[in-house]
Amino acid sequence: MNELPNTADIVIIGGGVMGASAAYHLAKRGMKHIVLLEKENFFGQGATGRCAGGVRYQFSTEINVKLSIESLPMLERFKEEIGQDVSYKQCGYLLVATNEKDANTFKRNVELQNKLGVPTQLLSGDEVRKRLPLMKFDDALAGTFNQKDGIVDPNSVVMGYISAAQKMGVKALTDAEVLGITLSGDQVEEVQTTLGIIKTRMILNAAGPWASPIGKMAGVQLPVVPLRRQMFTTSALKEVPADFPFVIDFAKSLYFHRESEGLLIGMSNHNEQPGFDQNVDEDFELTNLDAAIERMPVVEKAQRASHWAGLYEVTPDAHPIFGNTNTNGFFVCTGFSGHGFMHGPISGKLMSEFILDGKFSSLDVSMLDLKRFEESRLIQEYNVV
Repeated sequence: MNELPNTADIVIIGGGVMGASAAYHLAKRGMKHIVLLEKENFFGQGATGRCAGGVRYQFSTEINVKLSIESLPMLERFKEEIGQDVSYKQCGYLLVATNEKDANTFKRNVELQNKLGVPTQLLSGDEVRKRLPLMKFDDALAGTFNQKDGIVDPNSVVMGYISAAQKMGVKALTDAEVLGITLSGDQVEEVQTTLGIIKTRMILNAAGPWASPIGKMAGVQLPVVPLRRQMFTTSALKEVPADFPFVIDFAKSLYFHRESEGLLIGMSNHNEQPGFDQNVDEDFELTNLDAAIERMPVVEKAQRASHWAGLYEVTPDAHPIFGNTNTNGFFVCTGFSGHGFMHGPISGKLMSEFILDGKFSSLDVSMLDLKRFEESRLIQEYNVV
């Protein structure tokens, strides 16, 4: 039964990985009267459920690499901590550079990652071709590879956190769309939902691509824009080896990874306009398919098994926003620009620290605050596909 309590100590908006992780970590710290609201029929059906499930250490900024260093081991030990298997397959990510600019940046990125203790390898063009015999990478100049990168099942992570949180007393509700937020002066007072009204002095906006409209309800401007990304899966391709890595053709924003007996293939549409449309653009899917066949001719033999679209929540510097806003009691954890799923475990924990202690202790993410956009403290991420 979706029965909404009249009051809560905190209302978390968004039942994807951020909201689920935050609810679990707050409850684990002993917080009571936590309510998690998800507007869909099931948890993790928004951006989390529509992502490719990739997790990686390979980023170009120190803070993103550090978020991975904290978050990915949480996924490795998820089963022992939470009791849910999340199918973490460490197939490795292989990023391929086909122009000098990317090749030079890759070299710097590997140096940064190595300095931070991440054993990413820099590959030559020949090494890339040797590792990917099914692919046509005559133009590969360099590559980067980290064996511990891989794929995790998003639904298992969300449901693992939600069921563990519910056992600790969290009230997690689906079909609970937020319609409005009432303030008393500049303080959060209540949340209006399709299930009724709930009084609270604290809200965590973990609504992903929908974070900006939720922010507006509380008088908070969030520079988070929804951008459609789509992908498709193929029927079985026996030629693809079991240890095939997650391959990214960087200049084309084209990627491939094993999915069941076939492949999952996606590509960014650089002409995509911001919006909430999650229907597949069939014309662009053909563009994606042509690019995929050009890189990996064996794809031509496969049938399409399924396809879908989801939303990235993009900020001007492709980094997330953590922490306070100009409305008292209204916290944000959003704007992950396509890598929120992999950073969800640590991000929920960080928000639990900030909400309960007033500071981030597992990792200092204080530079990723909302104020950085008006104070021109942007931190650019290069490795966003």
